[in-house]
Amino acid sequence: MKQQKIRGNKRRHLYIEKWRLENLSLRFDLLEKYKSDHIDIIVHPWCDLSMINSSIPEPKAKTRALMLNGLIDIYESWKRQLDDSGLPYYLKIWLYEPRFSRSQVVCARGNKIEHYENAFFMPDESTELRIGNYGSLRSRLQNFTWDHCLDEDHYDNSEVGEPENYATRQDYIDTKKWFEKIMKKPHRITRFKEPVGEITEMYSFKRGNVWIGELK
Repeated sequence: MKQQKIRGNKRRHLYIEKWRLENLSLRFDLLEKYKSDHIDIIVHPWCDLSMINSSIPEPKAKTRALMLNGLIDIYESWKRQLDDSGLPYYLKIWLYEPRFSRSQVVCARGNKIEHYENAFFMPDESTELRIGNYGSLRSRLQNFTWDHCLDEDHYDNSEVGEPENYATRQDYIDTKKWFEKIMKKPHRITRFKEPVGEITEMYSFKRGNVWIGELK
């Protein structure tokens, strides 16, 4: 699959600054209603779905640095607001590598805290975040502790479904072949003690790493 060319960096950088400023204030109404809130990198084209036969390359160099700087600013702003509230909370930066554009700031309260604490698989063999790869942000990143987890894509045993759920028999056959092909790749298997509907197993395929960061 070809990669799209990203043009107009100056314009993109203006979008990043607009995104950063618009998200410095924590949405306490959503936090109260849903017990969680998060901020993705909502910057075109990285927040878009590609509608053509091409992929969107991950941001590089200055663009990536501006996005990460924005995430850190948002995290620090939210932390000040949460500390003022005096209530317990979960607040972390999820820093993805190499799928950097998935990175986000995540906040939770109440019964959602445990859910987010266990959102990722932590491998037995851990590694350290190479903060030197982020240039001028090195000093800011050193203020955080970074836990290493895996960035994975997840499927389950009900992924293909039944033939009658497809528009044509061929659609079912093509999906079945696709699933059989990916299942030949290395993956983790999680077997549930209690079925979730028809789901009894989950298959997790590593795509990279995710670093869970919080201020020291």
